[in-house]
Amino acid sequence: MVVEVSGALAQSDPNLVLSAAFKLRITQRDLATLQEGGWLNDEVMNFYLSLVMERCSGEAGRFKVYSFSTFFFPKLRGGGGGGGGQVGGHAAVKRWTKAVDLFLFDLILVPLHLGVHWAMAVMKSYDSMGQRHDDICSLLLLYLKEEHKAKKGRELDCAKWTVGSLRAGEIPQQKNGSDCGVFACKYADFIAKGRPLTFKQVHILYSLKRTVWSFSVAPLKCFVKPKSKCVTSIAFLIHLL
Repeated sequence: MVVEVSGALAQSDPNLVLSAAFKLRITQRDLATLQEGGWLNDEVMNFYLSLVMERCSGEAGRFKVYSFSTFFFPKLRGGGGGGGGQVGGHAAVKRWTKAVDLFLFDLILVPLHLGVHWAMAVMKSYDSMGQRHDDICSLLLLYLKEEHKAKKGRELDCAKWTVGSLRAGEIPQQKNGSDCGVFACKYADFIAKGRPLTFKQVHILYSLKRTVWSFSVAPLKCFVKPKSKCVTSIAFLIHLL
């Protein structure tokens, strides 16, 4: 793996396409964001989460996983980003699930780019800097209520849902200012496998190298099978991790 990773990162053409799948392309420029101290971009995050979905759909006994792209939450939240005072809300993203029934999935991933920080909402939401984002959790629940009414024609039973951010002591935390993107990806990876969040900062450099390898050499062979399956349905949790 070390040789392949070094070779992929040594490519000199920043526009060279190193991996293409899921209607996405990873170039040398994108891959360079996975070097130690780098800042993951949208392309890397979306490709990785597509790998997670692909892995889960291809093996029996996996969670059924759906991931939104990194561009979903800014549209849902509205009011900023590219300017223009966008309205946001369910109406702004209704077309995103035109051919998708979210309520058939066990796990829904929502990558969050919060200014200068990546986090991961898993209807459960994971934040490696311990920041609390209860407002995001509430917004996602409101979206699901409106999506359920639009798709099912009836109100969502919110009494079954738990909403709120998890505390820093409950999940792995980053020790620097640059690894939030990798932490967000690892949250999604571990949760989709049904594994407890046991990784630490010391494991992140290896995770970076393994991600480079998975993109450039073996995009669908880099994941191990889960040891167990979560007994709690993710469909009833919206937490910020």
